[in-house]
Amino acid sequence: MLKIPYVDQKSAMTRLGQMVYYIPALPEYPSSHPLSERETLLFLHGFGGGSSAYEWSKVFPAFAGDYRVIAPDLIGWGDSAHLDRNYTIDDYLNSIADFITATCDEPVTVVASALTAALVIRIAIAQPTLFKSLVLMTPAGLSDFGNDYTRSPFAQIVSTPILDKLLYSGVIATPFGIRNFLENRQFADPSRISNDIVEAYLTSAQKPNAEYTALSFVRGDLCFDLADYIAQLTTPTALLWGETASFTGPELGRKLAQKNPTAIKLFEVIKSTGLTPQLELPAVTIGMIQTSLKVLAQEG
Repeated sequence: MLKIPYVDQKSAMTRLGQMVYYIPALPEYPSSHPLSERETLLFLHGFGGGSSAYEWSKVFPAFAGDYRVIAPDLIGWGDSAHLDRNYTIDDYLNSIADFITATCDEPVTVVASALTAALVIRIAIAQPTLFKSLVLMTPAGLSDFGNDYTRSPFAQIVSTPILDKLLYSGVIATPFGIRNFLENRQFADPSRISNDIVEAYLTSAQKPNAEYTALSFVRGDLCFDLADYIAQLTTPTALLWGETASFTGPELGRKLAQKNPTAIKLFEVIKSTGLTPQLELPAVTIGMIQTSLKVLAQEG
């Protein structure tokens, strides 16, 4: 089990297997109204070597007094089911939708990150009744506006059979590999990377069969052009963007927001952060999410 403090662990079944999810442990987070009367706030982590619900663990407890908060490990990550095969985009479109249906009785507000946030947009287009609103952190399909990620040198290297798994076990899923990924991909300031963050990512990355989903991601099997979809979104949405997010900077976010000003009610840049402000500056991120929820409530 991942070491996420002050949470209870539960699970829900999807067509791809069991998804573990975390809820703030009661009575650690008292509320003025019963849990059954609160709206659900669902936190979904992004993709990367060792990703898991831990990504949101420094943020979601702040909302536990007002919402029913849940944060799952996606299929292939953390403590959820790990399939012994490569993954497809449809695997995540289906399993995320299955999880929402299994755990949420009413339209839900989702807070999601990176590629997962882009996948949530596609789910919301196909099944809009599942959602009340979206707060999306740096959503990108990683092949946006015609940029084909699969042509990148790293994607080409990890597409080589046998070599891909050797790279994963010997380079990616190691303390050095995890820290290097966090420093170069996710954080604007490497000094903010604590040992507990590295440990959580490493624990997830070393789960049996964890290489399949990680390699599907880095090969580009899960990438797509979000610009082809975002104009179809009707769910009220706020976009939050790490100022120095590598490969997917704020200019990409502005271009995406401009394609659908009707649904996208707010676009804000979180200064001095990279791809995961929720880990890098959690207090600031909490404030930005609270602001986003207020804006979306007013629009609704």
